[in-house]
Amino acid sequence: MVTGAREPSPAIDLLATPIGTRVVVRYLIDDGRATDALGPLRSVNESHAVIDTKRGLESVPLDRVIAAKEVPPAPKPRPR
Repeated sequence: MVTGAREPSPAIDLLATPIGTRVVVRYLIDDGRATDALGPLRSVNESHAVIDTKRGLESVPLDRVIAAKEVPPAPKPRPR
């Protein structure tokens, strides 16, 4: 292991992800546990990403992101 080496940040991919892309972002909350934000990416800058989730817009600090990836579109509702 190299001392002082940093792991690549998963948030780097969010900066290159087109706005509107459906993503899932796992990030740390204040108590140290992780949570996910799933939905279209609405905006991103050097410090935060905004994801439009079912609960509303979530602003995720990029320095708390553990993992992030593009996900396929949500499935269509099944007929009843």
